[in-house]
Amino acid sequence: MDAVFKALADPSRRRLLDSLNARNGQSLRELCADLDMTRQAVAKHLAVLEDAGLVASVRRGREKLHYLNAAPIGEIAERWIGRYDRARVAALTDLKKALEDETPMDAPEFVYVTYIRTTPEKLWRALTEPEFTRRYWGGTALKSDWKPGSPLLWQMAPGEEYRDLGQVVLEADPHRRLSYTWHGFQPEHRELFGWSEERFAELLKERRSKVTFAIEPVRDGELVKLTVIHDGFEPGSEMYRAISGASEVSGGWPELLSDLKTFLETGEVAGEVAGAAH
Repeated sequence: MDAVFKALADPSRRRLLDSLNARNGQSLRELCADLDMTRQAVAKHLAVLEDAGLVASVRRGREKLHYLNAAPIGEIAERWIGRYDRARVAALTDLKKALEDETPMDAPEFVYVTYIRTTPEKLWRALTEPEFTRRYWGGTALKSDWKPGSPLLWQMAPGEEYRDLGQVVLEADPHRRLSYTWHGFQPEHRELFGWSEERFAELLKERRSKVTFAIEPVRDGELVKLTVIHDGFEPGSEMYRAISGASEVSGGWPELLSDLKTFLETGEVAGEVAGAAH
């Protein structure tokens, strides 16, 4: 965490983070245009922010796009706020603020990078095997043969039938990369978010997005870098708000990936830890 605090101590780097918070996914050229800094200075500050995990970069053709990565902010919140036994949603408040953009983006895209003390093989199993997804996904199990073109099935609770929500596996390179289409909103979401029948019917028209998991071993196998990219949303997408953690009732990917990290590193998840404490 020392690298995070050091990176945040510089006002120029905070301005860069503010710029990405206002408009995520910018190139170096775009960041230089918005800030009164030389290209070399911006590049150096971005390198420090990337080393601290506060910025993630993704190649798009010839360009390198930069995204605000709120994972370190979430870890700081959990380390100290959790000590006072506040609700988990309170621990994610700063994370949600960092991810939420009040102005709808033309092409919203969610990028999240986290480092997990595990192996690529164990992380792959956690992403693809029902007995593992059920542990950190709130009882939900995912099942597929994980071949491109195959369906991805969901079991919402133990003992229930697996459901086909129309998701399809796009790419599956074991221990390295996984991608599949995302589902649309379900009746459970209408109840969770309190939407009217009319609002729910309108949201069902949103086009499907896709999620990609990139797995990269670092430090001679001591750590794994997990990059999650969820894109393909419509401008102003409600699904984007839900998965990014900007919704008031859902922690989205940030909360889920935090539970995944805890599960792989400790064998437990937040709910189980809280239950044991009581």
